[in-house]
Amino acid sequence: MVTGAARVLRAGVLPLALIGLTALAGVVLGRVYAGGLLTWLVVGAAAGSVLVSVAARRLPSWLVAPVSVAAMAGWTLWSLRLAATRADVPGGLLEVTADAARNGIPRLLTAMIPVEPTPDTVLVPVVAAWLAGLAGAEVALRTGRVLLGYLPAAGLYAAALYVVGPNAEPAVGSTVAFVAVAAVGLATPTRAAASGGDPTADLTPRVRAAVRLRLAASAALGVALVVGSVALLGPVVAGQVDGRPVDPRRYVEPPQVQTLDENPLIRISGWALHPEQKLLDVSTERPDAPPGDAPRDADPAADTSPGVRIRLAVLSDYDGVTWRVGATYRNAGRILPAATAARDSTVRTVRQRISVAELTGRLLPAVATPREVSGARVAYDPASGTLIRPEGLTPGLRYTVTSAEERPDLNLLATANVPAGGEVARVLRVADGVPDPMRRLAGQLAEENGAPFARASAIEQFLAEHYRVVADAPSGHAYPNLGFFLFGPRNGGGQEGTSEQFAAAFAVLGRLCGLPTRVVVGFRTSGQGPVLAGDAYAWPEVLFDGLGWVSFDPLPRPNDEPRPVEEDFRPTPEDPPPSEAPAPTAEPTASPEPVTAADVPPGRDGVSTPVLVAAGSGGLLLVVGAFLLTLLAMRRSLTRGRLVRGDPGQRIAGAWREVTDALRLAGRPVGDDLAATEVAGHARQALTDTGAGRLGDGTGGPAVDELAALLNRVGFAPGAATADQAARAAEVATAYVATLRSARPWWRRLLWSVHPAPLRRARR
Repeated sequence: MVTGAARVLRAGVLPLALIGLTALAGVVLGRVYAGGLLTWLVVGAAAGSVLVSVAARRLPSWLVAPVSVAAMAGWTLWSLRLAATRADVPGGLLEVTADAARNGIPRLLTAMIPVEPTPDTVLVPVVAAWLAGLAGAEVALRTGRVLLGYLPAAGLYAAALYVVGPNAEPAVGSTVAFVAVAAVGLATPTRAAASGGDPTADLTPRVRAAVRLRLAASAALGVALVVGSVALLGPVVAGQVDGRPVDPRRYVEPPQVQTLDENPLIRISGWALHPEQKLLDVSTERPDAPPGDAPRDADPAADTSPGVRIRLAVLSDYDGVTWRVGATYRNAGRILPAATAARDSTVRTVRQRISVAELTGRLLPAVATPREVSGARVAYDPASGTLIRPEGLTPGLRYTVTSAEERPDLNLLATANVPAGGEVARVLRVADGVPDPMRRLAGQLAEENGAPFARASAIEQFLAEHYRVVADAPSGHAYPNLGFFLFGPRNGGGQEGTSEQFAAAFAVLGRLCGLPTRVVVGFRTSGQGPVLAGDAYAWPEVLFDGLGWVSFDPLPRPNDEPRPVEEDFRPTPEDPPPSEAPAPTAEPTASPEPVTAADVPPGRDGVSTPVLVAAGSGGLLLVVGAFLLTLLAMRRSLTRGRLVRGDPGQRIAGAWREVTDALRLAGRPVGDDLAATEVAGHARQALTDTGAGRLGDGTGGPAVDELAALLNRVGFAPGAATADQAARAAEVATAYVATLRSARPWWRRLLWSVHPAPLRRARR
């Protein structure tokens, strides 16, 4: 006999199972949320929906749904208010609710991970959990169809897994718990079984035995089907465990910037013409600044005037015409993802309260790099550390930004290297069509300065000493604009511009010198009070290993008179045109008298003209052939001497010279001032640009890096190289030269082996 307490306990197992199954969807989804608020809100929705159905089980089924929906509305409004309060979302409850209802799904799928629980990111999960609990409870508790009642919870769980996608670890524990809870609910006796009666008690013994036999057979068949399905589908399912799930975010377009914000560099000239226009009001605090430490720009190469640089946009992509932002913005909450600070830099906190006046667009100004934003809904690009407000800026908008300002160690800049490879290819890319004078200017500056910081400083100094800042200079930073800015006549509008041309020219010249560069648009202010249009300017930045992005200021100093460019650079062509060939040193004073040849009959004492032409042509061909054969023999002797003769260190150095000579023959020369690792990067890029080989196939990728490492070992540890290493260096160099040569046109391949340039360089 079953007691009343046991009946109550047994009756509560299935509702608890339904609550647990629905709540587990919140546990899975909460793995991509910041904090545990979303999980607890979903658990509350699951419990509320099931308990309302249990409490209203005596009401007609058509009346339960309205009662439950009314309770859902109350729980949802309370959840949205709580999320808005914790996330500091401005606006009243009705405004916040309407905005969340309009944008809940797209913002959930475009939000940055970890997702902050805000009204628009918690609305859909809370409502979905309540509806799933309501449907499951009504089917399972009112009709007794437990498996059918599990379907809403199972669908919600699958949807949570899909939304999480590859952005969290596999939910193995939650899935096991889901199966266990479902099994407990299925094991609970139904109302008929719980009554304690035997449905076969009134049957005759023979019929009862037949019924029980059929039940046993059905059970055995069901077990066999389950076991067979597991045996067949188990390996397939197990094979998908390590597969990368689909990310639904790729199907939803994140917030985009407007055309004006994609290239804010063109706004510099317009702002320069109206310098008194008020754009912002700023109040700056430095909570962890030492006493007496005045706020200054963090860049070591810029001027040291007190102030704060407020960043508006970072432009990393240049196609020869336009610098573009090229960022991917994701909806973010108040707390932004923390980026790893550069190894050799210090981080200080900067907090700013900013009020928008007449600044337009979507880009949101902030000191680099923002960590927390309150007072405005934002989207964030972690790669550049910039913000946008998807709704656009409006006058009177107030927000607070807390940023982590990095300051590099100035003592390490002189010896710091710059990164290379695929990770920074975007900020090293030089678009086709570079004017020859600009390329030669970059080569001159790089040739005279070896270290990366010295090259960057040389570009900065060259621009500051030779060019003038004018407010009414026309906007433009395409190659023709920069060519006119750098080399145009001073009396015709050349050699002057706004910070747009200075920053863009620095960035392009830097990339031509092998420096990873980008352009930043922002404002330079004192950190307190109004920010005017005249405070807007652009500056370039260079990426250094261990120090991060370091800003430079190529603008001329006040009251400095620029020197003419022609004093330090004359863009003469490498090969003078025929019109500039040297004139003869002396001219004949009189023309010689023509000599009349004597009439000699053919076939007598004279030689016919065809014979003379044939003999001369044959002799010329013999001379040219002998010369080419001599060059070929000398080139082969040079290669054999480099790769075979001498000690291992000399052979490794010879292999490296074979690679650098091959780059020059392919039209991709490298400067002698570059480090071995930088030359290896150029070598890999040469193969990629010409299509000669794939990176990593043994000739263009790790093998060239291996040769560079061997060369560095010879330089820093003389006598440590072995014969095997020298043989490996020769193998790498031979394979690289052959691969690079194979991509040249057929006539260049013929001239490759007889080109005298390596012989001339070998004599130096």
